[in-house]
Amino acid sequence: MADEKRVFLSSDDAYLFGQGTHYDIYKKLGAHPSVEKNKKGYFFGVWAPNATAVHVTGSFNDWNEESHPLQRMEECGIWTAFYPGIKENELYKFLITTQSGEKIYKADPFANYAELRPGTASKTTDLSGFRWTDKSYYDGLKKKDSNRLPVAIYECHIGSWMKHPDGTEDGFYSYREFADRLVKYLKEMQYTHIELMGIAEHPFDGSWGYQVTGYYAPTSRYGTPKDFMYLVNLMHKHDIGVILDWVPAHFCPDAHGLARFDGNCIFEDPDPRKGEHPDWGTRIFNFEKNEVRNYLIANALYWIKEFHIDGLRVDAVASMLYLDYGKQDGQWVANKYGGKENLDAIAFFRHLNSVVRGTYPNVLMIAEESTAWPGITAPLEKDGLYFTFKWNMGWMHDFCDYMKLDPYFRRGAHNMLTFAMSYNEAENYILPLSHDEVVHLKCSMLEKMPGFRVDKFANLRAGYTFMFGHAGKKLLFMGQEFAQSREWSEKRELDWFLLEDPLHAGMKNYVRDLLKIYRKYPSMYLHDNSWQGFEWINADDGDRSIYSFFRKDGTGKGDLLFVINMTPMQREAFRVGVPREGTYTKLLDSSEEQYGGSAGGGVPSKIKSVPGLCDYRDHSIGFDLPPYAALVFLIPKAPAGPLKKAK
Repeated sequence: MADEKRVFLSSDDAYLFGQGTHYDIYKKLGAHPSVEKNKKGYFFGVWAPNATAVHVTGSFNDWNEESHPLQRMEECGIWTAFYPGIKENELYKFLITTQSGEKIYKADPFANYAELRPGTASKTTDLSGFRWTDKSYYDGLKKKDSNRLPVAIYECHIGSWMKHPDGTEDGFYSYREFADRLVKYLKEMQYTHIELMGIAEHPFDGSWGYQVTGYYAPTSRYGTPKDFMYLVNLMHKHDIGVILDWVPAHFCPDAHGLARFDGNCIFEDPDPRKGEHPDWGTRIFNFEKNEVRNYLIANALYWIKEFHIDGLRVDAVASMLYLDYGKQDGQWVANKYGGKENLDAIAFFRHLNSVVRGTYPNVLMIAEESTAWPGITAPLEKDGLYFTFKWNMGWMHDFCDYMKLDPYFRRGAHNMLTFAMSYNEAENYILPLSHDEVVHLKCSMLEKMPGFRVDKFANLRAGYTFMFGHAGKKLLFMGQEFAQSREWSEKRELDWFLLEDPLHAGMKNYVRDLLKIYRKYPSMYLHDNSWQGFEWINADDGDRSIYSFFRKDGTGKGDLLFVINMTPMQREAFRVGVPREGTYTKLLDSSEEQYGGSAGGGVPSKIKSVPGLCDYRDHSIGFDLPPYAALVFLIPKAPAGPLKKAK
């Protein structure tokens, strides 16, 4: 064992856990290598307040039910024991005798490793001894405000990103193999972060990791906990942040998991109106309990401290905030004021984010919240929940609904793409095109687009340009960057063979160049949550379905102009007002052949502005605007001194 020391659980530990403030409780509960009286073994601890007896049983004792009992700490309902001779990688479960005399086998809620499904046992492991080499990465993050940094997230499912050619049934790459391949791709594409789905242990592949049984165990599908450490460490070596999907909203009801853990409901509320999600068939954490809140807050810190995770994307926040979420009348219980707000979940989020962000200011806490709940990213002193970012689900729905429209009908829906800027200052947003948008018969992003095949690609290039130009951080799900044709399935790898097709290869190259521009120019990300960074040129050109705006960084040295044509109509002698006079340099043109376009790059690479009123601006530039074209221009530098507003 790499770290030989005695592990024990004191009365102080038990007290803090009961108060909900033992943020290192995962180092005491679970199974940990320990040394007592010069004998190496494992220390076991489990919270089972209603049990009449607890034994640990496993491969080390041939699953004997009686040979390894745990002793109860009466004041808190925690059971502990040390047993010498137990080694790493042994299977084990807790055998709990309930108040009715029933004996139930449970996986360890704090286990750091688990048996590969369909097995359900926990495994002894040792997290110590991994050699981290990411100090310089962390040094580079100090005193940086994530709101003023580029954040371009690649959402990824390890098991289906790419399959191993070894012919095995699952075809999974290990964490290490996956990391070695993925890091090259992310560097090429210029993403800043990877967001990993389904890392915490879960029994069913089809849940994608959103129905968890092992909150403290990186799934064994892809290797060991130290293999996962290798993945994170390698990403940091290349300045790529790692975000995990985190699911405190509900948990898996499987018999070996947290549900009715000691014969009673200790993690969930026994009242099904409070403790169950009828739509999902899952159990809801009971946030009234200090120990339950502690279990989850310590879990968030565990991933950050032990695995150097850079952010947690918190799944299904709305389902936690609203007591009636997904429920009919009679299926939920109002709060003490008669409202539908979950007061305990609100308190949990404030506690969680104050601890995580207060301790680790650079860690991103991201809420997937689908309603207009106020103050998701507001500070605690303003009654906010204090998340770093919120997924802008309203923008996502409007964007997808608009892009699916036949271009003829887009003129009547023009405001669907302008609306999000009207509330952009309300939160710190991420614009997500996630896995949820390309499953369950919603079609892939490409197949959402109208028109013939070549039109679909042109539409998608224009749509992505609008997304990257719009205020807000960015997220794309894997495969969207090269216009995956089929919906995503966890059972198969992405259709990498599509990159042999020039249209798909062109889309990949286009997204890569969008990302390069996004990262190169601070105007694209510096002022995402205010009008300081975004200004419409013409937000009302609905008859022609053209959007024009510019991004600005406050210095006038790297501002960018966007012009996007959302119809198949070429606009000859098109003119657009510009913020200042000078020569405009074309940085990106979605109609160029290298990206799959057919216009042959007809828009000049440099265009000099001319005086004259246009779009309420004193100067304009003119060119033939190709069909479905998206253009990005570098705006000439502003003259020295304060910028003058156009008349």
